[in-house]
Amino acid sequence: MAAEAKYSIVREVGRGSYGVVYEAVVRQTRNKVAVKRMHCNVPENVELALQEFWALQSVQSQHENVIQLEECVLQSGQVFQPISRQYRKSDSHLLLIETCLKGRRCMDPKSACFVWFVMEFCDGGNMNDFLLSRTPDSQLNNSFMQQLSSAVAFLHRNQIVHRDLKSDNILISHSPGGPLVKVADFGLSKICQGKVNVNQHCFSSACGSNFYMAPEVWEGRYTAKADIFALGIIFWAMVERITFRDGDSEKELLGTYICQGKQLIPVGEALLENPNMELQIPLKNKKSMPDDLCRLLHDMLTFNPKERLDAFQLEIRIRRISYGKKRQRS
Repeated sequence: MAAEAKYSIVREVGRGSYGVVYEAVVRQTRNKVAVKRMHCNVPENVELALQEFWALQSVQSQHENVIQLEECVLQSGQVFQPISRQYRKSDSHLLLIETCLKGRRCMDPKSACFVWFVMEFCDGGNMNDFLLSRTPDSQLNNSFMQQLSSAVAFLHRNQIVHRDLKSDNILISHSPGGPLVKVADFGLSKICQGKVNVNQHCFSSACGSNFYMAPEVWEGRYTAKADIFALGIIFWAMVERITFRDGDSEKELLGTYICQGKQLIPVGEALLENPNMELQIPLKNKKSMPDDLCRLLHDMLTFNPKERLDAFQLEIRIRRISYGKKRQRS
């Protein structure tokens, strides 16, 4: 199989540290797809590709707010090999590692190793750019909060912890019923093995994006409740349109922070330094959110993860808040 025989690349739509995302068309059907290409030239990239593959294939086509994987293809030089979902984990792990090692050892650039993720195409771009290009809308914000809460609860029920939730990793797909959010980018995700409670399984490797990381992630011992803290940062920033400039890309991003002089400190880091710090919610305008939403955000962003809502409690609470409900609009 040759990727170029099956898909036509239209344009590049995103680029990050670990890969490039393209808009593409399936030649046979003319359907649009998103193609993410990861260069597996170092072990770290191999691990990211594996984590994304296992997370996406394990929840295939089960939730409308989680990005759908159409196909995963392993490229070694000019050879393209689909990675079947029927492979046992050990088999595909060895296949990917072996091929990547061969690619690294070979001096011929044609033998470079890549993993291609073919996913559903989201025509609305990422949530960060989508929201910042529109005027604030409480009903849309409410819809996005409900959808994201439902998606994360679904992932946690399936023992998947995302570990890198942020507005740039959430995509938008237009539908007749309104915009749909799609949680994407599972390269840092982890699947909790066995029947362990996802909120009790501990991780030790600190990862994610600084402005969305929970205090316990900075310490290097955390559970799935770190995802809830990240959602709290996203929800707060979405409602009040709080943004910061990314230091590397200079891009404006939705995210909440603490000001210390001229420095912007991530909320999680500030709470780690001062666990008794009272978060000022709302930050900009008291009229921007009702009391029940303020309480919800406090419960999502509490310093102690044992006192923080879990995804299943959040899914219920988010339906009850008055924010964005039509009867509340003046």
